[in-house]
Amino acid sequence: MEGGNGTVGSTSPSSKVATAPVPGGATAGTMGRHLARRLVEIGVRDVFSVPGDFNLTLLDHLIAEPELNLIGCCNELNAGYAADGYARAKGVGACVVTFTVGGLSILNAIAGAYSENLPVICIVGGPNSNDYGTNRILHHTIGLPDFTQELRCFQAVTCTQAIVSNLDDAHELIDTAISTALKESKPVYISISCNLSGLPHPTFAKDPVPFYLPPSVSNQRSLEAAVEESLEFLHKAVKPVLIGGPKLRVSKAQKTFVELADASGYPIAIMPSAKGLVPEHHANFIGTYWGSVSTSFVSEIVESADAYVFVGPIFNDYSSVGYSLLVKKEKAVIVNPNRVTVGNGPSFGCVLMADYLTLLAKRLNKNTTAMENYRRIYVPPGHPLKCEDGEALRVNILFKHIQDMLTKDSAVIAETGDSWFNCQKLRLPEGCGYEFQMQYGSIGWSVGATLGYAQAVKDKRVIACIGDGSFQVTAQDVSTMIRNGQKSIIFLINNGGYTIEVEIHDGPYNVIKNWNYTGLVDAIHNGEGNCWTAKVIKITKYSPSAVLPRHLCCLYMSGWVTGC
Repeated sequence: MEGGNGTVGSTSPSSKVATAPVPGGATAGTMGRHLARRLVEIGVRDVFSVPGDFNLTLLDHLIAEPELNLIGCCNELNAGYAADGYARAKGVGACVVTFTVGGLSILNAIAGAYSENLPVICIVGGPNSNDYGTNRILHHTIGLPDFTQELRCFQAVTCTQAIVSNLDDAHELIDTAISTALKESKPVYISISCNLSGLPHPTFAKDPVPFYLPPSVSNQRSLEAAVEESLEFLHKAVKPVLIGGPKLRVSKAQKTFVELADASGYPIAIMPSAKGLVPEHHANFIGTYWGSVSTSFVSEIVESADAYVFVGPIFNDYSSVGYSLLVKKEKAVIVNPNRVTVGNGPSFGCVLMADYLTLLAKRLNKNTTAMENYRRIYVPPGHPLKCEDGEALRVNILFKHIQDMLTKDSAVIAETGDSWFNCQKLRLPEGCGYEFQMQYGSIGWSVGATLGYAQAVKDKRVIACIGDGSFQVTAQDVSTMIRNGQKSIIFLINNGGYTIEVEIHDGPYNVIKNWNYTGLVDAIHNGEGNCWTAKVIKITKYSPSAVLPRHLCCLYMSGWVTGC
């Protein structure tokens, strides 16, 4: 994280920074102005940042753009997590940090965004352009006259990198990086020399021409062949099923998935990492397929099917419960963003998922056999036993109340760990958002993600379910939520340690120091802004929905929750 602002001789970032003022709006004809306008054009309205001496002038130009709002975060890791959460809601996010100490601090969050296929524009204030090619040692480095350490780290977790140290090619580098992020739905890294943001250049003389990304198209012959092969395969099946996966998001194929579900009559299940991408109010939705920990009766229907259509799946060790799924490749149609594979083959490339689903829906015969089988064996879930006042609070009681709070105006953020499993059981009403980070699984992600997601969808109330261990990693940016007037609800589930690790392998290292969490948040609040906290250990007659204020940022701490 950015610390002091000490300088050594002419290597100070501010020593050669142009001092042109930034009057009222962004300075016309400068790189800072161009970057700010590009961010606005692609849909960014909030940029998450931590100031440092290499990015201060750039921040001036972002602030000067009237359609951009700069959100100052407590640390770079949370700024990256916030950009991740923002990208989930808005389709793209952006963050700005300083050279190396900021860049390496945000790296973990950018890696998570890469794993989840989120276009995050990570902008770093870089060394003065006059320092490149010299033998100078700069502060905020590891003490070597080599400025590429940060770049080399980002090469592994971004789809392209741009080092802007010369105004002549700055326009091209910035536009190429941003367009690549949007096309590939991955983060990008842009380093901007600290002395260039305020300098004019002919390439920035006019407002940037609005972005136009040419639409991707399927190879028509390959698309037709993929659909014909799939129809022959599926029409032979007696009880086929349809399973949605997490790549539905990157393929922008949620609507066409529903079209296929309507046309096919197949039961719809989701992989756990696809929760929130498929409407759970659909008449044929049966729940989560997660092997041995699936929603009740879902694994029986999926694994007994003689054909399954997996749309956008990721079969990793988490989603496959240690590669224990009882599905066979020869029975599957695997639909990836740009490729369709039928059984053990053939495979068809240059076929966009949305195009394939639309055409398949138009030609597929309806088959409701598997859905009828599901309705025959389905037993409605039971309700938790009624508890008396004063009993210890149990997880199933807490989540029953959370379920009752969900509406179309809600969104759920589930932290890595046992909240994954508890939140997976929630039935999402139409319009209710849901996000979690299953692929990367970095604890602490949800605090920053809640900040970013809530900033992006101000018409929804975000409900975050976070364990105490995860909260301790990134708690500081509850401060930023309060500062920005957010009205999120955090259910902090105090288990006294890393519960998910206990289930994997127990040991004394899974026990953490207990905090006074409500006291901590009250101290962060410090009488400025709107905040409400409560600690609940035992059952009371009041439900959370009855006592939580509607327009405040709330921490509802469940202390020492008993398992069920």
